[in-house]
Formats: sequence, structure tokens, C-alpha cells
Amino acid sequence: MEPMDCLVIYVPAEAAHDVRQAIGDAGAGRLGNYSHCSFSAEGTGRFTPLPGATPAIGAVGSPEEVPETRVEAIYPRSLRDAVLNAALSAHPYETPAFMTFPIDASLPAGSRPDA
Repeated sequence: MEPMDCLVIYVPAEAAHDVRQAIGDAGAGRLGNYSHCSFSAEGTGRFTPLPGATPAIGAVGSPEEVPETRVEAIYPRSLRDAVLNAALSAHPYETPAFMTFPIDASLPAGSRPDA
């Protein structure tokens, strides 16, 4: 099995669908006979744009709170650049907050995926 990674990205709630669609189209979230698999949770993003920023929301020097969605999806490590480029292209923020990390998505020995 190819090494797998997980993407976690924070997105303004109104843009979450577009980001999920973009990363799914790039190959994230493929599990067995399913595509575009992801998990989302709602929360509040907080940030203060610094001088030199061009914020999509808020103003330089002013603290901001925004309803955001945390989107998580796994993907084959070989698709990292494609998945990240898709996510960043669909994301409205100048500097999106995201992280990636390796995961173990292998099934236990002797298990059946259709059981």
C-alpha cells in the first residue's frame, strides 16, 4: 500500500464545499469504492492581519473571528502537491492555515475490507 497522508485545512464556512470538491477532484478522500471522503467540523477561526497583509476578511491590525470549517481528508503521499495546490486554489484566504502529516491507513492483519 502506498504511504498515506492526511490534510487538515481551516476554511471559511461558506467556502468549505468548494475546498472539499477541489481536494476530492485532485484525489484526496478515496477509500475503497468511494471518492471525495472527508470529515468536517465547525468552529471559530481567529486571526489579526499584520501590516503587508491583504486579508479576504477583516482589516490590517484588527482582530477577527470567523465561522470556519475544519476539513480533513486522507490522500496518497504521491498526490500531495496536487491536493495542496487544489486546496490552496479553492481557498479564499491569502494565507490558509493547514497541516499535513503521515498516517497509517492499513487494515489489521487478517481483516476484510467488506466485512
